[in-house]
Amino acid sequence: MKYFSTRGGSVELTFEETVLAGLASDGGLYIPASIPQLPVNWQKAWANKSFPELSIEILSLFISADEISQTDLAALVHATYNDSAWRHPDITPLQPLTTNKYILELFHGPTYAFKDVALQLLGNLFSYFLQRRNKAKSPGEERETLTVVGATSGDTGSAAIYGLRGKPDVSIFILHPKGRVSPVQEAQMTTVTDENVHNLAVKGTFDDCQDIVKALFADTAFNAKHHLGAVNSINWARILAQTVYYFLSYFAIRRTLPADAELQFIVPTGNFGDILAGYYAKRMGLPMAKLVIATNANDILTRFWKTGRYEKVDPNSSSPVVGGVVETLSPAMDILVSSNFERLLWYLAFENVQNTNPGGDSREKACQTVKGWMDNVKSIGRIVVPDSVLELARRDFTAERVDDNQIRQTIREYYTSAQSYTADPHTAVGLHVAGVLSPPPNTIQVILSTAHPAKFSEAVTSALDGVPGFDFDSVLPEAFKSLLTMERRVIEVERPDVELVKGVVERFAVV
Repeated sequence: MKYFSTRGGSVELTFEETVLAGLASDGGLYIPASIPQLPVNWQKAWANKSFPELSIEILSLFISADEISQTDLAALVHATYNDSAWRHPDITPLQPLTTNKYILELFHGPTYAFKDVALQLLGNLFSYFLQRRNKAKSPGEERETLTVVGATSGDTGSAAIYGLRGKPDVSIFILHPKGRVSPVQEAQMTTVTDENVHNLAVKGTFDDCQDIVKALFADTAFNAKHHLGAVNSINWARILAQTVYYFLSYFAIRRTLPADAELQFIVPTGNFGDILAGYYAKRMGLPMAKLVIATNANDILTRFWKTGRYEKVDPNSSSPVVGGVVETLSPAMDILVSSNFERLLWYLAFENVQNTNPGGDSREKACQTVKGWMDNVKSIGRIVVPDSVLELARRDFTAERVDDNQIRQTIREYYTSAQSYTADPHTAVGLHVAGVLSPPPNTIQVILSTAHPAKFSEAVTSALDGVPGFDFDSVLPEAFKSLLTMERRVIEVERPDVELVKGVVERFAVV
């Protein structure tokens, strides 16, 4: 299996090169040269496999045994998903809410967020590749190092840090928007004081942080000097790792429900990575209904599915926000531009080319189309896709928007229901959208729960204020109770300036 950039398909990379590079030099994102189909007997052969066992099966479809042997891949997976790092034996368990509605809990890893599923594996992949490369070097030859740079709206940062803390030959720099992550999220990041971990609090938005990261990767000389690696969901390995829990939940439901039940996944999303993993699972052959995109007030994705216009600022908004990003109760989704959407745009462009302009190099035509679109997003802040492209998007997805009042109401509704459930504000976005849909009677809704409610105390306590019997301490894990008083280390960046961030990396990176 090889990988190429969404903006230029001529150069192909191995899986190892793709993982270590993160972002393509032309600014595009890496995607597989083809999407493998599932084995003929997958439904029977995989039906009773555990999360690690399913991971090995699915990852091996995208990773050549010539790159990572089956033995090594199994060792990597079992080192990632085990009882020492995860609080539930199923890794991502399903919790029934009603007979046709389930929560897929993705927050049982070290940092209590869904990002752990991919970033624990990515950290081990980085170590595996670096150790192998350095072992092959001659005595006295300079060791290879990796400088990991990432932006976070809350959960990616701590998950990446926990996945890479103390790893030899790796430095990690995480940028977060100062004051725009929850206190627990900030504490999880900044209380990790390992020498190779560096937290940068940038006075700006998440999109400012993300733009800085992309600019660093685009700087050829800087990238070559520091061997930059990506932990954001622009890194293909993250998307691949996340496909596994779609399969796990499918089999869990199939064991207990009628064969004609159809799964409908509702995914709270900002950067489009979590739901894109579901799209790949669907394209591989996993049966499911349309994937449901659930956004908060930062609704660029919902607006695209309604209108075919992908634009940073809503032209119909009566009160445009400076910088474009609305601060909400679900801060991990407070994102203006969804990076992973570019990957889906490539598949839409490719299929549209095949339908409307067959002949020639369809892959390269799709790459040029996507490059033009993304150049317009950067230069004028918007694109309008042809109706034929929008129809293709609507074939596999639908989208809805949720505001803060609806988030509060949903948290309260599910906490006070007969099957009481405490949802974090991002999960509440998904739950609200699930409630407004009208699926066929045989539909089983699976709402992805992306974070533990204790990470968002302000949202949960404001929603449940006055509810008899509610005590936030009852949902607070022991690990969080001392977190806010622990020693911290953080570097403040006074404005979203690439050069200021470069200076920090130059000062602290291992080279």
